[in-house]
Amino acid sequence: MQLITISGNVGKDAELRDTRDSKVLSFNVGVKNGFGRDAGSVWYRCSLWGKAAEVFAGSLKKGTKVFISGELTHDEYEGKPQFNVRVGSIDTAPRSEAGAISAPSQNQHTTFDDDLEGSVPF
Repeated sequence: MQLITISGNVGKDAELRDTRDSKVLSFNVGVKNGFGRDAGSVWYRCSLWGKAAEVFAGSLKKGTKVFISGELTHDEYEGKPQFNVRVGSIDTAPRSEAGAISAPSQNQHTTFDDDLEGSVPF
């Protein structure tokens, strides 16, 4: 398993869908990569499952600044790499920090790893 932590902006409003057993929230996150003329961006396809998907469904809009940790998988589509993240933890920044003009919203943070018992293994 590969774990990744990224910070970037949501590319378009998140989409909530029903599956047979649960709900899934799908969204893309763009992350700046490089500096100056070499600057670009890397896009990650993110999925958030279960009750967390419902909690964040209305708040992940285009431009929202997010901080995500999760399981990374990658594949290829039409010769281009695709990076997929199954979200395990997500934070959203106030709208003002994401460059929006509107008043800041309340920060949201949710971690979905119930397996940990609060002890650190090192």
